[in-house]
Amino acid sequence: MEEINTYRQQLVTALIDYFGQNRLQEGAVFVLGCSTSEIIGQRIGSHSTLSVGEMVIETLQELLSEKKLFLAVQGCEHINRSLVIEREAAERFGFEIVTVIPSLQAGGAAATAAFQTFSDPVVVEHIVAAGGIDIGDTSIGMHVKHVQIPVRTSIKEIGAAHTTFLTSRPKLIGGPRAVYA
Repeated sequence: MEEINTYRQQLVTALIDYFGQNRLQEGAVFVLGCSTSEIIGQRIGSHSTLSVGEMVIETLQELLSEKKLFLAVQGCEHINRSLVIEREAAERFGFEIVTVIPSLQAGGAAATAAFQTFSDPVVVEHIVAAGGIDIGDTSIGMHVKHVQIPVRTSIKEIGAAHTTFLTSRPKLIGGPRAVYA
C-alpha cells in the first residue's frame, strides 16, 4: 500500500505540531484511539488493516520513546475500549490488568499491532492519560484526565480519518478569592 508513506508523514507532521505546542511530563501516558478503517477511507470498524496499524504504532513509539512517554492504545468497543499498555506503566500507575488479547475483529488493528510489538504488553480497562490523539473519531476522551484541552494542528486528517488531539491541565479549584499559578 503506497499510501502508507503518506499516512506516516501526516502522522509525523501532526505529532511535531502537537508536541511543539505541548510538553507532557516525562513518564506520562499518551493515549491513541485509531480506526485504520477510517484512515483508508472506509467506515469505522469495517476494514481493519494491520499494516496501517503497525505503521501508526511504530511511528508513535519512535517519537514517544524520545520524549520518555508511555503509549496506551485503545481497543474498539468489542473489548470495551480497554487499552494495550506496557506492564511497567500499568504497574507504575496502578491500572488494573484485565484478560483479553486484541484481534482485528475485537480490538482493531492498532491495538493488535501494539499487543504484538510492545515489549511486555498488558491490557487494562481504564487509564488516566495526560494527552492523546484520536484518529477516526474513536472517542478517547474517557481516557484523558480532566481538564481536557483540544489541540489544533496543521493536520486535520490522516488519510481519510479526522484527527483530534487532546492535552490536559490541572483543575482550577476555588472561587473568586482563589489564586492560580
